[in-house]
Amino acid sequence: MATTPGQGPLTGVRVVELAGIGPGPFAAMLLADLGADVVRVDRPGGTGLAIDTEYDITNRNKRSVIVDLKSPDGPARVLDLAARADILIEGYRPGVAERLGVGPGACHARNPALVYGRMTGWGQEGPLAHRAGHDIAYIALTGTLGMIGSPDEPPAVPANLVGDYAGGSLYLVVGVLAALHHARASGTGQVVDAAIVDGTSHLGAMIHGMLAAGGWQDRRGANLLDGGCPYYGTYETADGKYMAVGALEPQFYAEFLELLDLTDFASARKDWTRWGELREAVAARFKSRTRDEWTAAFEGSDACVAPVLTLREAPHHPHLAARGTFTDHGGITQPAPAPRFSATPTAVRGGPAQPGADTAEVARDWDVPELTKGLE
Repeated sequence: MATTPGQGPLTGVRVVELAGIGPGPFAAMLLADLGADVVRVDRPGGTGLAIDTEYDITNRNKRSVIVDLKSPDGPARVLDLAARADILIEGYRPGVAERLGVGPGACHARNPALVYGRMTGWGQEGPLAHRAGHDIAYIALTGTLGMIGSPDEPPAVPANLVGDYAGGSLYLVVGVLAALHHARASGTGQVVDAAIVDGTSHLGAMIHGMLAAGGWQDRRGANLLDGGCPYYGTYETADGKYMAVGALEPQFYAEFLELLDLTDFASARKDWTRWGELREAVAARFKSRTRDEWTAAFEGSDACVAPVLTLREAPHHPHLAARGTFTDHGGITQPAPAPRFSATPTAVRGGPAQPGADTAEVARDWDVPELTKGLE
């Protein structure tokens, strides 16, 4: 399903996305959600690990053309698009874009103001730059993976949210938008080297400060925010579901104890020697009722307690439903664009771009008639 460009603060910004997997498509989706006209350059035959294109919502709000970069005229078509773009995003291993003829040098020769965003795990330089990898390996090296989970179990795998998307996509988006601001002021584009190892390390800035100050122990389950604290973690309920507790501040902790009928533990908040006893008491209380019963018990309180919902449950939570945090488009329930803007609201304008479906339209809108050669 084609989308019409323009709805959001990035209306008028043109983005070329060289098709890949993981953090590149997500970053381009975010730019598209914000209103940019994103043209995804798909390759013949698609990409590895790709889900059914009808359901790949990371390609929503985009348009797609197919270009074979290994064909004689393939690179020229991408350069034609780059000449008319503000931002280009690629997620190849270092040197691959150059070998294909669409690296920064070739693109900047056509468009000196282009922001050239490069998304990799290891970065453009360094001993591992040319090695294969995935999210889990990148967050492992940064110390991030080692922080997550129980101390007596292997580190817990946080899907691909922390590396690919938080440390990768979001930093790429911040980077290309900052570089676009500079390009519009100076007329000079640049290369943005967004490495997941850099972004994921950067996410840990506060914890590194706490570590240096002696306020964080360099092991799992021993700290205020990693499950080591009995009033910041998760507890099983009578029906095998879970509640999440974040009662850190004194007033929230007091309300938490009151609703659990555990006020005898008021002095245990800062007494580490009682944390084991407190954890056992809290766990026993939560085990005595179902998740829904505890949700009702904490309703309207400031105890900072919430039910742990599944992916399918989340859209139906009253708060998320009232805000429209999730939306339905094309029969797919999906997160709505975020964040929100008062003057330039965003929306899901189109479903997942289907490979090559928008070639003629993009050729017309971007004035690149050569894109349609061979399609007639």
